[in-house]
Amino acid sequence: MTVPPHARGYEGFTGRIGRTVDDSTPAWPDAPAAAPGSPNIVVVLVDDMGFSDIGPFGSEIDTPHLDRLAASGVRLTNYHTTPLCSPSRAALLTGLNPHRAGYGFVANADPGFPGLRLELSDDTQTLPEILRAGGYATYAVGKWHLVRDANLRPGATRDSWPTQRGFDRYYGSLEGLNSFFHPNQLVSDNSAVDIEEYPEGYYLTDDLTDKAVSYLRDLRAHDADKPFFLYFAHVAMHGPLQAKDSDIAKYRGRYARGWDAVRQSRFASQLAQGLFPAGTEQVPRNVEPGFDVPEWDSLDAYRRARFARYMEVYAAMVDSVDQSVGRILDTIEDFGELDNTIVVFTSDNGGTAEGGPEGTRSYFAEFARVPDPEWAGDVPHDEALIGSARLGVHYPRGWGQASNTPFRFYKGQSFAGGVRVPFVLSWPAGLRKGHGDNGVRDQFAYVTDLTPTLLSLAGVGVPGHRKGVQVKAFDGVDASAMLHDRAASSTHTEQYTEMVGNRGFYRDGWKLLALRPEGDVDAPRWQLFDVRADPTEIHDVADRYPETVAELAAAWDESAWANTVFPLLTPAGLATRRPAELTLARPVRIVPGTPTLERYRSSQLIAFRDFDIRVDLTAYVAGDEGVLVAHGDVQGGYLLYVEDGHLVFGVNSYGRYACVDAGPLPPGTRRIEVSAVVARRLRWDFTIRVDGEDVARLLGQVQLVGMAPWTGISVGVDARGPVSWELRERRGPFRYTGKLTAVTYSPGPVGVPPAAVREIEREAEYAAD
Repeated sequence: MTVPPHARGYEGFTGRIGRTVDDSTPAWPDAPAAAPGSPNIVVVLVDDMGFSDIGPFGSEIDTPHLDRLAASGVRLTNYHTTPLCSPSRAALLTGLNPHRAGYGFVANADPGFPGLRLELSDDTQTLPEILRAGGYATYAVGKWHLVRDANLRPGATRDSWPTQRGFDRYYGSLEGLNSFFHPNQLVSDNSAVDIEEYPEGYYLTDDLTDKAVSYLRDLRAHDADKPFFLYFAHVAMHGPLQAKDSDIAKYRGRYARGWDAVRQSRFASQLAQGLFPAGTEQVPRNVEPGFDVPEWDSLDAYRRARFARYMEVYAAMVDSVDQSVGRILDTIEDFGELDNTIVVFTSDNGGTAEGGPEGTRSYFAEFARVPDPEWAGDVPHDEALIGSARLGVHYPRGWGQASNTPFRFYKGQSFAGGVRVPFVLSWPAGLRKGHGDNGVRDQFAYVTDLTPTLLSLAGVGVPGHRKGVQVKAFDGVDASAMLHDRAASSTHTEQYTEMVGNRGFYRDGWKLLALRPEGDVDAPRWQLFDVRADPTEIHDVADRYPETVAELAAAWDESAWANTVFPLLTPAGLATRRPAELTLARPVRIVPGTPTLERYRSSQLIAFRDFDIRVDLTAYVAGDEGVLVAHGDVQGGYLLYVEDGHLVFGVNSYGRYACVDAGPLPPGTRRIEVSAVVARRLRWDFTIRVDGEDVARLLGQVQLVGMAPWTGISVGVDARGPVSWELRERRGPFRYTGKLTAVTYSPGPVGVPPAAVREIEREAEYAAD
């Protein structure tokens, strides 16, 4: 029969409609399906790993599983990424230049301009969205960092969260970094994981690997044929550096020879492996102020011993990442699918100098920049604790340059040390190397090329629209030709770089580079390198080729306009936030049982300001004990608790712990208050009151600013990372046993001068990457 014109709900139906099922013909929409034999895809992205940190790129660190991938695949020695994390991740997952994707900086601040949107826009489609439309199952684990921290809380938009951006499942940290033993917050799919205490032996890399393996096994138990895309974005190697004792023990004593010897050894290995042509020079130690590295033998014995420990921990973390890769490969091999799986391993940017010249045993203190001559970014602790759960550490920048062997400078800069990273791709069934092909490719490639290349290899088409909106076209190019043929020319012939005033422009073997200038961010001092003859960017030939400098500088400017780079981000803009975030500093009443508050929301209640905490009890009964409120962890925080009938308030200032015993808590107590008042030199003076009476004071405590406190506020328990390590060892999370009604935070006025706030927040933005 004919469906009458006024009938509704049948539009687009391809079957036949009758009055009953018996005289109708059913039809079903086609489900997305990949072509038979489509390869699985695994992308392993590591954080802050330098060019030379794995065996296939010269390292002495044990990486047998990555060695295996390199032996079966190809190594790109001229692969470039952006100088910082969020821009690289956005470019990798979208095929767009970072500013066009909205990530001209890391996803924390919100300067309010198109190239600094720091959230994915509706007309930007991602690799997982394309692959899912092409019939793939899609999974992500690990670090995301494509969401502004103001949107990590309940009730905020989730438009840029992983499962809204093409992933079927997600587990990991939306932040730019995390503790490896006590993560401040983990997210499963679209919700924070409500966990009070991590189990004994917990280690984040292992947890992420467990989840990735479980996703793949779960898929194969339900569907034997569907190809999958796994995006494994490690939180490692980002600071704070922490590793398991068993992994650290393996590297004890290996780095006593120092960074100069390690750099020489790695460079010799790179030359022997054919990663650079004969005659390539290694860059001397960095000597520029703020980047400089001393000769190892010039250090005293105490520093050499401590500095070597930092590198032992770093090496242990690299080893742990390799173990994780091995577990993923073994899982896929158990399915019998490893030959037809594309595996990519790379890093988001080069090794970092954020540990400073001396390294640090108190990671967040390095970024606090407290205006106090008595304050140090490295809070002394027992060296035996370096790498453990009790400390957050980072290596000194001499090891950062060793990571970036044979290049100079670091993460954040546009020179090779910041942007040339290891890249390995293996696909045994699809990339068969010819006789004599060692798998080394020296053609220029850029991070934006990964998405179009993977789609080409997998044979998946690219939709022109996303949710009815026309999407931006890729900036990256398909680089699959050079993967197949070592003689193929690069199809990516020019590329701009810009990150907070650090600039670069590549065209046909010429590289124009400039460090961020002092003062005017739009006044670069250009250096020019012929990287065909000088791949390590040693010999500045700008004076010899002024016409090339002018040509490439003009090309940079044109490319900047074409890629939404302007306006350039100045230091003042790094701490800019949208006005709507002021609501996060309103008073809040938290009842027991509320999940731990998100970090950024918690910080807005106390940062740079006076604040009051009011704890309401039904009535204290002798024998009740436990934590009333806690905010932070071993890297910085404070807590209020009752133990043995006494009220105690403690402050952990980036690893320096101080507490005051406020005396016996009278039975029947109904209200306890803690008042913080901003004092000189970025300090707080605390007063503790019981039922309106002052009972104790704790004066001159360094304010927790920047990235501290890292763990958010918990009520009735010290959840996740402990503020006081000794209390956690004695009592565990120490849940309060009495009747706690609520804890109310009342933020007061900001008492720190605006210029100081901007300076500290700017440093925190870099730390957050």
